[in-house]
Amino acid sequence: MSNSILVTGGAGYIGSHVVKQLGEAGENVVVLDNLSKGFKEAVLFGELYVGDTSDKELVTEIINKHNVDTVMHFAAHTVVPESVSNPLKYYWNNTCSSRNLLECCQDNGVKHFIFSSTAAVYGSPEKPAVTEDSPTQPINAYGTSKLMTEWMLKDLAYATDLRYVALRYFNVAGCDPEGRIGQSTPDATLLLKVACEAAVGKRDTIYIFGTDYPTPDGTGIRDYIHVEDLASAHIKALEYLRNGGDSATLNCGYGHGYSVREVLDMVEQVNGQALNIVEEGRREGDPAQLISKAEKIRQVLKWEPTNDDLRKVVESALNWEKKLSRGEGYSK
Repeated sequence: MSNSILVTGGAGYIGSHVVKQLGEAGENVVVLDNLSKGFKEAVLFGELYVGDTSDKELVTEIINKHNVDTVMHFAAHTVVPESVSNPLKYYWNNTCSSRNLLECCQDNGVKHFIFSSTAAVYGSPEKPAVTEDSPTQPINAYGTSKLMTEWMLKDLAYATDLRYVALRYFNVAGCDPEGRIGQSTPDATLLLKVACEAAVGKRDTIYIFGTDYPTPDGTGIRDYIHVEDLASAHIKALEYLRNGGDSATLNCGYGHGYSVREVLDMVEQVNGQALNIVEEGRREGDPAQLISKAEKIRQVLKWEPTNDDLRKVVESALNWEKKLSRGEGYSK
């Protein structure tokens, strides 16, 4: 029986785009998702199991039944403000469940592990552009819970023959250019998703939090990466591990940023209509700039993004939002 790849959280926004690319590449895929935020309609390839990564019996059954030798782990809570107000929810789902998943991997001979980490591990960095060696000093439970999983992976890889790639995502945006799947996360907080909801009339207002940052236009700057390029980084990580690559932790971004105003301007341009923008004060803990230094991922994985274009990112996101507004696609 040929080997399979287990994708946890594969019915979610990022996971579903990775499942799509794995399926298109002819890989055997099996998805585990509790559907609390994900959608069964988003799983275009493989078999879907509805359940939790904390369920050791179920995870063990899947690994053995499908001869899983690689796990791609996306299942997590990801809303930063919620992680501040309810930290134990994040330590349970993002850290304890990851520990259970890793134990199942160890006990059942899984060789490769690709982990969905985050730039939130850097907190509010002193320098706007961070490398993989920049200090990890998360300022919320979301970042800390992800960093703790990185630590567990590092220690497990030292103690066993498991090898891993941890990808620290920057600001993921956009949707499948062909419009088959997209971001339908309920109560979304990501800027581009919220702006596109405002563009189609789902929200009355879009807020800018902080207009007095030391940036060219006073608004925060972030490194926005198209979800299709992020997904392709996971395919490259899989190839790398299969070819005997050592465990690695890599930034996954474009290495340059756009301000909040620039993103909103592009949404207005693509949509041909002004947004109702309200300016508010800064939010606590938001750094002025957070940009990746992303040379290492290009060198190590031979990854070359093909969607590094803000207009492309916005068009794909807005097209999906328009589809949802017509009652097509999927949403909760």
